[in-house]
Amino acid sequence: MNLKKIIQKYKDVIPYLFFGVCTTLVNVVVYWVCAHPFNFNIMVSTIIAWVLAVLFAYITNRKWVFHSEAKTRKEIIKEIVSFFGCRLATGVVDWACMFIFVKILGWNDVVIKFAANVLVIILNYIASKLLIFRKK
Repeated sequence: MNLKKIIQKYKDVIPYLFFGVCTTLVNVVVYWVCAHPFNFNIMVSTIIAWVLAVLFAYITNRKWVFHSEAKTRKEIIKEIVSFFGCRLATGVVDWACMFIFVKILGWNDVVIKFAANVLVIILNYIASKLLIFRKK
């Protein structure tokens, strides 16, 4: 299989993975800055990082990954609500991982943050593809 066919076959997955990595970096860097230099609580740092990462993800997913067809204000608002709703659900997975593995078990916070984000990226792709940015 040549490179052009591979790119065509995975035309949504490749940019999703790229922006997923970028979103993870936003999430982890913002978390680290909040939790370490600013010395915020682990859970507060996780929430701040999540909000900024979801904003970044919405913009990049809408424009460059799923090429949103939403044009009217109503369609865009519905899309944003769906996106943030699904991200809230997977955000709970992130928060639960941080709470269980860092707060309760005392594991390394940055390692767990990366691991939780791998799971979250997979869940978010499925939700985005099947629910949020599906083609009409």
